[in-house]
Amino acid sequence: MLPLGILVSGRGSNMEAIAEAIEKGELPARINIVISDRAEAQALERARKRGLKTFFLNPRDFSTREEYDLALAQLCLQEGVELVVLAGFMRILTPAFLEKFPLRVINIHPSLLPAFPGLNAQRQAWEYGVKYSGCTVHFVDKGVDTGPIIAQAVVPVLDHDTPETLAERILVEEHRLYPQVIRWLAEGRVKLEGRRVRIIKGEID
Repeated sequence: MLPLGILVSGRGSNMEAIAEAIEKGELPARINIVISDRAEAQALERARKRGLKTFFLNPRDFSTREEYDLALAQLCLQEGVELVVLAGFMRILTPAFLEKFPLRVINIHPSLLPAFPGLNAQRQAWEYGVKYSGCTVHFVDKGVDTGPIIAQAVVPVLDHDTPETLAERILVEEHRLYPQVIRWLAEGRVKLEGRRVRIIKGEID
């Protein structure tokens, strides 16, 4: 069972999708801790209702981003976390954190990277007029949404879409794709070759 630490800032729907996949026996992992940088994050309440261990780590208690990230990494290590999962975590992690978890931090982004990185990716895609968007699970590096891509899911942009309806349909794919990628990682099937990620085939995909 792969021990997960999930970092959240908002509502926590991807965290819940991961928890549900674990409960259904579809994902050989366990959530050791859910950590937020926002005390009021809905994700913390959702996690508590599931009986998960939660922690609010206040950025205001630290004078620099690096100090915060070192404390965050130490907390994850204390809880036995082996894979750090960003699920709507709105802080950019510094090398101070990433060096403690090399190639063990992943993120999901609501666009087909490298297109439309950063905030409001669904609106960026809609305003640009693309015909397809989607979501991307990637390893986290020191850039913003620049790490090696593990997997992507494609969502067509419909003529009647708004940024909100597009975001809703992308979110459905996020909830499917993120647990699947974590399962691949738990099973040791993700191989990084340069920037290219190869998935070793299993019996069930």
